[in-house]
Amino acid sequence: MSLWNWSGFFSYLFNPFLLGGVVTTIWLTAVSLVAGLILGFCIAMMRRSKWLPVKVIAKLYTWLFRGTPLLVQLIVIYTALPVIGIKFTVTQAALLGLALNEAAYLAEIIRSGIEAVSEGQTRAGRALGMSERQIMRRIVMPQAFRIIIPPLGNSVNGLLKTTSVTSVISMEELLRRTQILIQEKFMVLELFAVAAIYYLLLTTLWDLIQVRIERHFGQSDQRLSLSEKR
Repeated sequence: MSLWNWSGFFSYLFNPFLLGGVVTTIWLTAVSLVAGLILGFCIAMMRRSKWLPVKVIAKLYTWLFRGTPLLVQLIVIYTALPVIGIKFTVTQAALLGLALNEAAYLAEIIRSGIEAVSEGQTRAGRALGMSERQIMRRIVMPQAFRIIIPPLGNSVNGLLKTTSVTSVISMEELLRRTQILIQEKFMVLELFAVAAIYYLLLTTLWDLIQVRIERHFGQSDQRLSLSEKR
């Protein structure tokens, strides 16, 4: 009995059913990232608030979602909340769980990027009569964004793989569709190998994109430095 079926491996390498799972993984990552960034920015601003209750709520949020596994969070959202009358579809639960979890990590990345900008530049903006919103938009965030890019890129890479956890609530992303085919075809090694190749391709593609983004903003910094010297 052969342990490996090459014809089976190649037949599923471009299988439409699995490719559909790849597409789901991509949009699941993209939507969760955007939602996580928006919520993460709000949490980061709350962490910097002068109001103690607001700061405490933000700290509790990051403590809770960073301190518990995403798997547990998804199960609570999808299976426990309906007990108290709050029901979500599989897709809604997957997106909500990923976004809430990712926001807790992105909030810390954004906060650290903002706090890395020199306080002197903020004081200079105030001295010029700029409002706090103008200072944040024109001075702080453009510089903080360059600091945030590398860890943010790593988060995207991790999120691409983390979407596989949503298979536990039957979200038909790449891993879930792989498991469905395994139950039908009994080609465990071959199908998991195909899934691994797809994940490697996705993360490698993102790594290339991230390098180009970092290079672009690195060149922007160099041009800015040269103009200041002149």
